[in-house]
This record gives sequence, structure tokens and C-alpha cells, in this order.
Amino acid sequence: MRARLARTVFLLLAICTYVLAHSPAMPRAEGATPEEKGIKIARDTREKARGFGNFTAAQSMVLRNRHGQESRRQLRVKVIETDGGGNKSLFVFDRPRDVRGTALLVHTHKKKNDDQWLYLPALKRVKRISSSNQSGSFMGSEFAYEDMGTQEVEKYTYRYLRDEPCGKLTCTVVERFPTNKRSGYTRQIVWQDKGDLRAWKVHYYDRKNAHLKTLTLAKYKKYLDKYWQAGEMTMVNHLTGKSTVLSWKDYKFRTSLKERDFTRTGLKRVR
Repeated sequence: MRARLARTVFLLLAICTYVLAHSPAMPRAEGATPEEKGIKIARDTREKARGFGNFTAAQSMVLRNRHGQESRRQLRVKVIETDGGGNKSLFVFDRPRDVRGTALLVHTHKKKNDDQWLYLPALKRVKRISSSNQSGSFMGSEFAYEDMGTQEVEKYTYRYLRDEPCGKLTCTVVERFPTNKRSGYTRQIVWQDKGDLRAWKVHYYDRKNAHLKTLTLAKYKKYLDKYWQAGEMTMVNHLTGKSTVLSWKDYKFRTSLKERDFTRTGLKRVR
């Protein structure tokens, strides 16, 4: 009896050993490394933001120099989701008179560099913004051209750093590195709250890895009971002392916008 029991136990152990040896390795739990945690946060943020369709909004831009002197601009913004990933955006200046009619069209891509075109009404000319120039200032603001498109997940690699309090909330702190070698940034550090995945602060580091700019976001409001949009974005340049404040209002979602409204040839007809 004991010999039979021993043989049975031995047989079961042998079977278990064989199964373990020939089974595929169990996947590592998501978020087990800082890199996995970082990419998971980025992907979750993208999924949460999907499905809005399109929107229009009014935007005011306040530019301040290091002495506090201001200049103001008024814009209209249109954004549409695309099936292939990467939104299309259109920024049109209405005031002041010297920039009225100037328009920036952005076609964001998941992996390759964004396509960007600037229409200059005084010259009646559409100018393509090359990838090497997208690190330049957008219309004299502290926002670069590369800041104006959608921050697609595939454009970066990620590393989770820590959780920490941010006001009354708890934020994840994630470092991301642009994959575009022509980016004006070596890395960015992003603070997002853990509940709604809203970005509250971004540190930008230049090609010398110096802390170049800080973006803070505020006055969030939820639309369609799902999509959070910041009502105010402030970009401060720590090297020049200049800053730019973008204020958003009059959001309208799921309008009659079509992709044909976001073409290079249509830029000259923008009103």
C-alpha cells in the first residue's frame, strides 16, 4: 500500500515538473518595472481621452516678458480625431489685426514626425514647418510648435518615478523621453492625478538637460460627463523669464467638423 502511494506521489510530481518545464513563461505583471508602469499610465490616459469625436473652442493667448509687459491674442481652435490615430488640429488667429488670419494646421502621427503648416495671410503663402524647426517658438510664445500637437504615446519612452501629493490629490510622476532625435527636449517629467489622469504639471528639459520650461494646468472642467479639459495652461521659460498663458472657453463637442476641414489646401480659405 505504501509502495503504491509512493509511486502515485512520484508520478504526480513528475507530471507537475513536466508541465512547468514545458509551459510558456507567465507574463510579468503589468507595471512590475518603472518602464512598464510608465507606459501603462500613458496608455490608460490615452484610452480615457478617446472617443470625443471633435471639438471647437475659443482661446486667448497672453504673452508676458520678464518685466511683466503683456501682449494679447485671440484664437479659434478646432480638433478632430482620426481613425488611424493622431488628431488633426487647426489654430486660427483673429486678433490683433497684424496676425489676423494666420493659421497653424497640425496633423499628428503616432510614430513619425507631425506634419505642420503655417498660413501667413500677408504673404498669401502656406509654409511647411519642417521637423527640424518644430522646436522653435510658436508665434513668439513659450510654446514650441512640437507642443501644439497631440502628445501621442508612441512618441516617447517612459519611466515611472514615484507617487506624491499634489494639492488635495495624489499624483503619479512619470519621466518621458521623446523618440524624435530632433525634439527640442531631452526629457519631460509629468505629474498626473491618479483618479482622473489629468496632467497638472510638466517640466521640460532642453538638449543640454537643463530645466528649460514648466507647464502648469488648471481650471479643469468635465465635458460630456467624461472628458476633462484644462481651462488654463501657463508655460514659464526659466531661462528667459518669459511666460505664456492660454485660456480656453466655449468648448463645443461633436460638431459638424469633417476631416476635409483640416487640409493644407484649405488653409487659405480659413475664416
